Amino acid sequence: MGEAEVLAFLTDLTVRGRVSYSTQMQGLSALLFLYRDVLQRPLGPVRGLVRASGPRRVPVVLTGAEVAAVLAKLGGDPWLVAMLLYEAGLRLMEALTMRVKDVDLARREIRVRRGKGAKDRVTVFPERLCGPLAAHLERVGEQHGRDLATGERRRHHLDPTVVQRALGGAVRAAGLAKRATCHTLRHSFATHLLEAGYDIRTVRELLGHSDVSTTMVYTHVLNRGGLGVRSPADLPPPV
Repeated sequence: MGEAEVLAFLTDLTVRGRVSYSTQMQGLSALLFLYRDVLQRPLGPVRGLVRASGPRRVPVVLTGAEVAAVLAKLGGDPWLVAMLLYEAGLRLMEALTMRVKDVDLARREIRVRRGKGAKDRVTVFPERLCGPLAAHLERVGEQHGRDLATGERRRHHLDPTVVQRALGGAVRAAGLAKRATCHTLRHSFATHLLEAGYDIRTVRELLGHSDVSTTMVYTHVLNRGGLGVRSPADLPPPV
């Protein structure tokens, strides 16, 4: 048996057996181990797998004050990347692989090319980053010119672990109890836009979600309570 039979077995676990996401992934991991380390015949890509539904968790979101406290503890390139994650709603690798031609300062737009799902989209560019980004582009432009003089091809985009470690240190330095990561800044971008009254479909387009149901998760973490409902303790007393 090969990839086709493994695919059929794992799909059957979901469709007929109705197993959980973790059980299906455990089965996949066990089969990958069996073929690679026991049978000495590594499996190729198992494409077309019908995946079980994973657990739906409410994302961690920072308040505006918490975001400001974290950003204040960053500097240099990690600060610039973190600002793009929060103020443009980018994923970490989208920010790190962004090219000069993807930024339109005149229209205040960022074009994300081949984001998640290989989809292109346009998102907002924060006006207050115009100066810092222009300075950054000037610096890397000079660096690029020096690289061209040597004739060596060696430079790549910033490694994601540099930003992740810097942000983790900033979260601890800011004294936050929340388990905030780089993706938390993207979650905060979406939630704060919804709090400001922007339409959920507009936020969906900025984030690049395929379905509005994915964006709907942010309605559960709005400051005014789940689905906008107020606690009975906060309601005025009955007349």
